[in-house]
Amino acid sequence: MLLTIAIAPLVAEHKWEDNRVKAIITAIIAVPTAIILICMGMTHELIHQVVFDYVPFIILLLSLFVVTGGLRIKGDIVATPLANTIILHLGFVLASFMGTTGAAMLLIRPLLEINKQRTRKTHTVLFFIALVANCGGLLTPLGDPPLFLLYLRGAEFSWFFKLLPEWALTGALLLIIYYIWDTIEFKKEPLSAHKRDVAEATSLRVKGRINFLWLLLVIASVVFLNETYIPRMGTNIALKFLREYALIIIIILSLLTTKRVVRKRNHFTWGPIVEVAILFVGIFVTMTPALMFLNTHAASLGLSSAAQFYYFTGGLSSFLDNAPTAVSFYTVAQGLVENGTIASDAMMAGIPEKILAAISIGAVFFGSMTYIGNGPNFMVKSIAENSGVKMPGFFGYIVKFSLIVLLPVYILAELIFI
Repeated sequence: MLLTIAIAPLVAEHKWEDNRVKAIITAIIAVPTAIILICMGMTHELIHQVVFDYVPFIILLLSLFVVTGGLRIKGDIVATPLANTIILHLGFVLASFMGTTGAAMLLIRPLLEINKQRTRKTHTVLFFIALVANCGGLLTPLGDPPLFLLYLRGAEFSWFFKLLPEWALTGALLLIIYYIWDTIEFKKEPLSAHKRDVAEATSLRVKGRINFLWLLLVIASVVFLNETYIPRMGTNIALKFLREYALIIIIILSLLTTKRVVRKRNHFTWGPIVEVAILFVGIFVTMTPALMFLNTHAASLGLSSAAQFYYFTGGLSSFLDNAPTAVSFYTVAQGLVENGTIASDAMMAGIPEKILAAISIGAVFFGSMTYIGNGPNFMVKSIAENSGVKMPGFFGYIVKFSLIVLLPVYILAELIFI
C-alpha cells in the first residue's frame, strides 16, 4: 500500500490524480487483507485499527482542513528576505497548533502572491515545505499525523512540549540558512522587478476570522476531551467518541459561519481530504498484520538505542508516509519493552521517553526529506507549480535541497539531543 502511494505519482501521475483510481486500488489491497484478518480470528485488532485509530485520525484532519480552509490572507507586501523569513517563522510556529497541513494551506498562497514579482523563489517554497509543512508540527499532537497517532496510544498532549529544544534549534538553523540564501538571491533580482514589487504592495488582511474561534475549540477538544480529564470516556461506549462528536459540530459551524466567497477565493475543495481519507483507510487496514508482526518479532530487529529509532523512523518516513512509519516503530519499541530487551525509569505511552522522542522527531523532521514523506509536501509543490514556480523533480529535491540542507541539520539535532 505504501509503495503504491510512493511510486504511483511518479509512473502514472495523471491517472493517480483521480480519487476514484485511488479508491479502486485501495479496495483491491485492503479488502482482501480485512477478509484474511477476519477469517484468522483477528477481527478485534482490525476493528481497533479502523474504529479507534482511523476514525479519530481522519476526523481531526477534516476539522483542521475545514477550519483553516475558511481563513484567507489577502495582500501583497514587499518580498524582502526579512519579510519572507518572518512568514516562514510564523508558519513554523502555527504548524504545531493548526497542523502542518492547515498552516501550509493557509500561508502558501499568500507567500506566493507576495513573491510573484521575484524571479528567484524556488528556494522559498523548498524551505516552506521543510519548516511549515513538516518541522514546525513537533510540539503538539495537532501538529503532525504521526504525533496524533502516538497521542491516541497514550502519549500525553503536554508531553510533546518537552521536544521544544529540538524544535527551536532546528527551526532557528533552517530560518538562518534560509535568510542567508534568500539575501543572496534577492541581490541577484533585477532592479525593475523590485521597483514593481514596491509599487504593487498592499496591506495584509485576514478574511474568515470567525475560524480562529473554531480553531481554538478544535485545540480545546483535543486537549480536554480525553480519558485524562473525563475518565468515563474509557469505559462508557456512548462517551468514547465525545471528542469526535465535538469536532464534527465544529466542522459544521465553520461551514455555516464562513462566507462561501472566502472558501472560493481560497480555492477550497474537498479533493485533498477525500484523497487522504481513501488512502489512509487502506493504510490502517493493511498495517494491522504488520504491526502485530513487529510487536511479536521486535527483539530480532536489532534496535535498542534512541539514535537507531531516530534514523530508522526518519529513513522510512522520508520515502513512505511518516504516520504509519511512526506507529510501526512505536510498536517495535512496545515489543522490546514486553520482551524485557529495553527498560527505562522514565516511560510514556508504554515505552521509554527517549525512544518516544526519537520516533516523534524522526517522523516529523524526516517527512520533509522527499515530496512523499508527508501529505502537505505534494500539495505545496502542486500549488507552487500552478503559480508558475519551477520546482525540482523528485530526485532533484533530494539532491539539491534535502541532502545538502536538511540532513546536516537533522544529524546535528541527533548528536545534541538524542
